[in-house]
Amino acid sequence: MDMATIQVGVIKQHLIDPEICIRCNTCEATCPVDAITHDDRNYVVRADVCNGCMACISPCPTGSIDNWRTMPVARAYSIEEQLTWDELPAELSPEQLEAEGVASADEVVIQAQAQPAASPQPAAAPGEVPFNSAQYGATVPPWSAAHAYTNLFPPKTPTTATVVGNFNCTEAGYENQTHHIVLDFGAMPFPVLEGQSIAIIPPGTDANGKAHFARQYSIASPRNGERPGYNNISLTVKRVLQDHQGNPVRGVASNYVCDLKVGDKVQVIGPFGSSFLMPNHPKSHIVMICTGTGSAPMRAMTEWRRRLRKSGKFEGGKLMLFFGARTQQELPYFGPLQNLPKDFIDINFAFSRTPGQPKRYVQDAMRERAADLVALLKDGQSHIYVCGLKSMEEGVVLALRDVAVEAGLDWDTVGASLKREGRLHLETY
Repeated sequence: MDMATIQVGVIKQHLIDPEICIRCNTCEATCPVDAITHDDRNYVVRADVCNGCMACISPCPTGSIDNWRTMPVARAYSIEEQLTWDELPAELSPEQLEAEGVASADEVVIQAQAQPAASPQPAAAPGEVPFNSAQYGATVPPWSAAHAYTNLFPPKTPTTATVVGNFNCTEAGYENQTHHIVLDFGAMPFPVLEGQSIAIIPPGTDANGKAHFARQYSIASPRNGERPGYNNISLTVKRVLQDHQGNPVRGVASNYVCDLKVGDKVQVIGPFGSSFLMPNHPKSHIVMICTGTGSAPMRAMTEWRRRLRKSGKFEGGKLMLFFGARTQQELPYFGPLQNLPKDFIDINFAFSRTPGQPKRYVQDAMRERAADLVALLKDGQSHIYVCGLKSMEEGVVLALRDVAVEAGLDWDTVGASLKREGRLHLETY
């Protein structure tokens, strides 16, 4: 933006379109100044914190983040107002702006915003800058990634898919169920790539009588279908029965999806995602770090590589997986993973709630494999993918940093290179 001249009292206010937003949390996770927040209905931008850095624009899968309104500062929309919206307010007309003492919209230059709010990261030592893991996440895809199609079906015009499979892929008898759902699109074009996602619209309305918002799920199948050669995809969906505080709650979308029967029809929007994509060039190495249903895109990448390898026409680089769950019984796809050849993929499990055992997380497993990770960090053909709960992100990136530093590498240089070259992708929620 051109900050050479500023019209006092005027702001180009950054807003999020609630009609298009799928509540994927990408914007809030990306924002470097913590200007974005949300409740159970809307994602909103704090006008007094946003500095117009544009960091959130590119990663947004739907474009809902790219909305602006020329406003007198005194009339800037508060977050309390934004949280009540079902649609964006109309832009102020030239006459309304003039009545407020504001020049015409095409003459207004964005006003600089207030200083960023305090970071939610733990307090740093005096003189130390707080660690911000999100700053290392790439917003560009690997150079050899295939072209991704996005937003073919927006929220107002979803397409219909048919359920052709629904399997509980965690050990039977455990309350924490994770289901493997297969959706078929018939003759309707719905091209996807590994790492992309879709959103499903649950039927019915919420407590306020409003239609439920779509919920986003990563695709767990490779580009040529869950069943090779068919226009279908798979999802990995955990049945939500409690909130982050452990209180009983029944997740609207997750329970709807987990209860689907073969033959049921679902409303789907998307696909989404143009950067969290796997490299296609031979010899590329892929390090996958995930927890729970964050395994979905990793399954897609692994299965595509497995099919290429089986064809004998692709000589891929190394695959390394760090997979965390509370217990082995709750780990999705545990059985199939055990059957993959050891010379095909290097698998490292981490369980945090195994009875009689100390808690172990993916970053612990990463540090144990420091020598192998350092070799991959030194290799420009290596690509790293992180997917799972937001709480894991900082620990994982810190583990990468520590592994690099202990090996004598300059993390600022390594981290910047991974981001710039589209080789470190963070998708946490």
